[in-house]
Amino acid sequence: MRDYDELIAFLGEWGPFQRLIFFLLSASIVPNGFNGMSAVFLAGAPQHRCRLPASANLSREWLNAGIPREVQGGREGPSSCRRYRLESLANFSARGLQPGRDVDLSQLEQEKCLDGWEYSRELYRSTIVTEWNLVCEDDWKTPLTTSLFFVGVLIGSFISGQLSDRIIPESPRWLISQGRFKEAEIIIRKAAKTNGIVAPAMLFDSAEMQDMKRQQQQEQKAYILDLFRTRNIAVITVMSLLLWMLTSIGYFGLSLNTPNLHGNAYINCFLSAVIEVPAYVIAWLLLRTLPRRYSISGTLFLGGGVILLIQMVPTDFYVLSVFLVMLGKFGITSAFSMLYVYTSELYPTIVRNMAVGATSMSSRVGSIIAPYFVYLGAYDRFLPYILMGSLTVLIGILTLFLPESYGNPLPETFDQMLRVKGFRNRQRTNHVRSSKEIEDSKTQITPL
Repeated sequence: MRDYDELIAFLGEWGPFQRLIFFLLSASIVPNGFNGMSAVFLAGAPQHRCRLPASANLSREWLNAGIPREVQGGREGPSSCRRYRLESLANFSARGLQPGRDVDLSQLEQEKCLDGWEYSRELYRSTIVTEWNLVCEDDWKTPLTTSLFFVGVLIGSFISGQLSDRIIPESPRWLISQGRFKEAEIIIRKAAKTNGIVAPAMLFDSAEMQDMKRQQQQEQKAYILDLFRTRNIAVITVMSLLLWMLTSIGYFGLSLNTPNLHGNAYINCFLSAVIEVPAYVIAWLLLRTLPRRYSISGTLFLGGGVILLIQMVPTDFYVLSVFLVMLGKFGITSAFSMLYVYTSELYPTIVRNMAVGATSMSSRVGSIIAPYFVYLGAYDRFLPYILMGSLTVLIGILTLFLPESYGNPLPETFDQMLRVKGFRNRQRTNHVRSSKEIEDSKTQITPL
């Protein structure tokens, strides 16, 4: 019985039909960039300070000195969440006392921003932070809004997944695995016509269809639990879920943290987007020439390693810090783009879509968690990089234990799935041990 690759070999590898499907898929992804990263600007937090109301009748000197000074991110500036007690300021101003000369500011009592905040309009005219005052005690709500946005993406993926089937032709490989030969033949013949190739008069002979149907009857219908049906498959699935989730945390964490870098937020976001272009090109070249495990693991090591180096950069070397962030984004983006190909090559046809869907859902969980990694920067500006870098390097190490799919045909059944590194040898050892035990037992029961 011929496999699927032999069946469609007459179509060629890169004809007009394949190019059309490729560009349709690419075009459908373009709007994701606008929506996915919109939270970077919609939830932007501009510089702010406590409002000193005009009704307090403070002098110009006390208006300028009414906000305590503190160090934030290695730079000194006015406090974002505290002010000197307004009643005391009004009293000093009315008496004509001067701050610093007549009054020791370090001894003054402080209070919260009871009259709201003043926001800088230099970068953002209006965001959800300025509209709803999501700062200070309520700053935890900002990452929550971003996480809820990605929860919506997760929920919407179930609906969009169904809609996509009405836009792009279904996979003939999957249709054949489901026994829907007529539908598969229609798509294959349409592809041949688009490519200007004359298709064979008979694509499926009766013997092949009978063999396929017999094989399908032997196999049970695929369920989500089939991704854990054996120890080998379960390990591959768990490792793949972790790989997708942690890579997603690194990708979205770096993307959402871009406005917090030194310099213009719009330029930094532009650079963060531009760096993905060479990342995808490198990923394409790696997929064509090198083994999957080493390619993905190597780019994860690159991304995680340079992110860990950021904490060693002196405060004044802003350009170097931005460069390392972009280089880390380059490595993680390359790895992320290769996961789609790698995951689809690990699983057999009957559960391939299910496996990619499950791992993609795991990446959505990572995107939901990522805003809170960025939020940790409010406590220590290096903490997000330390966590994201460490997790990225860790998952890069775990990737080396996954099976290598490069150069192997796509598995059609569970028995054809590749094994996790070490499982095969362990099973052979067990087999030898079992055989020896059988021989020993035979020796023991042989009559004298």
